[in-house]
Amino acid sequence: MTVAREHGSRIEKCFASLSAQGRKALIPYITAGDPLPDITVDYMHALVEAGADIIELGVPFSDPMADGPVIQKACERALKHGVRLTDLLDMVADFRRKDTQTPVVLMGYLNPIERLGFEEFARRAGEVGVDGVLVVDMPPEETDELGPLLSQYQLAPIFLVAPTTSPERAATICAHASGYLYYVSLKGVTGAASPNADDVAEHLAPLRHLTNLPLCVGFGIRDGASAAEVARVADGVIVGSALVSRIAENEHTPRQAIAELKALLSEMRQALDA
Repeated sequence: MTVAREHGSRIEKCFASLSAQGRKALIPYITAGDPLPDITVDYMHALVEAGADIIELGVPFSDPMADGPVIQKACERALKHGVRLTDLLDMVADFRRKDTQTPVVLMGYLNPIERLGFEEFARRAGEVGVDGVLVVDMPPEETDELGPLLSQYQLAPIFLVAPTTSPERAATICAHASGYLYYVSLKGVTGAASPNADDVAEHLAPLRHLTNLPLCVGFGIRDGASAAEVARVADGVIVGSALVSRIAENEHTPRQAIAELKALLSEMRQALDA
């Protein structure tokens, strides 16, 4: 299945629409194949129904170095069922049969992509309707091979910026980035303490002089209050561990997990729109 693309990316259109409405992006993350491969697409549709603007879909990997224990265990559950990158691409194709509008960003590590092959990955990702790719352990200096392929297949290269990123380094990242910038609000791994909005604002201000890309903040967003607090200074919020925790707590009752995912994300959506 090849998904036809209109002029302009889904990510660009999403942020343009939100900006016109004076709203902020809500970007949930889940790990593909967690806890079972055949439930992921249902989770994706549920997140959209609850107010998601963009979905980040995690690629299961055995050594997710930037992720805390919650997402590490999610990767383990998915890998236990043999979920591979090719299976994830099939999930996106399945999702696109009903939803051709919501942007989907793949988030993961370089090893599974290298194993599949850069050309094969980019081609298949483009065909099934992926919109962006965030490779945690691929710095901009190492995009010579994958970067042109992402561009060829209209896949936005999305990069992380941390509180410890120097201005010179941030400029290099911004020069290579597309779609949006993922600002890591805290030093440490995913699932850490809640971020401080004033501190986030202080770090986002210089980035706005370097890029026109939307600045979205992740790490530590866990409820409506923290989402709304960060959204005061950012263009979007990214929530992962809080959702993945709900999936883990309802590992054997996926329908209950769907209800809890929708409840939490709806709370965040309402808080952002209030």
